Amino acid sequence: MTAVAGHDELPGLMLRVGAATDTGRVRSLNEDSALAEGGIFVVADGMGGHAAGEVASGIVVETMRELVPREDLTADDVTKQLLLANERILEAVDSHPEQKGMGTTATGLALVTAGGADHWAVFNVGDSRVYREIAGTLTQVTVDHSEVQELVDAGVITPEEARVHPARNVVTRSLGTDYAYQSDIWVLPPYAGERFVVCSDGLTNELTDARLREILQRHPDPQEAAEELVRAAVDAGGRDNVTVVVVNLDGSVGDDLSVTSPRQSGEDTAPRGQMSDKE
Repeated sequence: MTAVAGHDELPGLMLRVGAATDTGRVRSLNEDSALAEGGIFVVADGMGGHAAGEVASGIVVETMRELVPREDLTADDVTKQLLLANERILEAVDSHPEQKGMGTTATGLALVTAGGADHWAVFNVGDSRVYREIAGTLTQVTVDHSEVQELVDAGVITPEEARVHPARNVVTRSLGTDYAYQSDIWVLPPYAGERFVVCSDGLTNELTDARLREILQRHPDPQEAAEELVRAAVDAGGRDNVTVVVVNLDGSVGDDLSVTSPRQSGEDTAPRGQMSDKE
């Protein structure tokens, strides 16, 4: 388990962190990568199969790791680092043409400064997710960049139908594309006792939000929660790689739960002809 006690940016608080991953029952290679270090927490779900999706997700994690020692980090710094990760993936493809087609999602949270106070910056590109639990209420913070999410938003299908839709693995944004990486950023104030779940869609394609919440409530320890979430997803089918990072914030802070609107860079969705179909 990765633990951060008395982090300088959140005096008087303690971050307890757990992480787990599994290749699943179907795939032979784990293309997910994760980071839980300092105040930076990331899950990246690589795509491309033989085209080295694990390379793309690894580039994201190593690029985001560079933020760990940075002081006075801002949400804009996080956005710029995601752009840098995108550029590095494209450079890797230029150097290794056999990796053409590789890409990755990227989602997570970072401790940042906003308005002179400590905040969380939740970021997302693709269909991996960040959930937030406060006082037993679980909320999905991120919005999936996927074809089925657009169909749900348009009222064409229900969320339940989206879980089994044949296009459920088609993402409309990803890193490793030269048209635009288009990240979303939400800035949230910290709240004592809150928990975050950062995960690849290998978790959410197998478990409902209700099941996710149930497991979190049964396992207050973040490492135990992460391991049990992954185990449950594999037991439910394990059709994809499953990666989970659970972050607990223990301590005493203010109760301001206001949420800023997501700050988006680029259009809402990528051009239809430039989607990535995750293998």
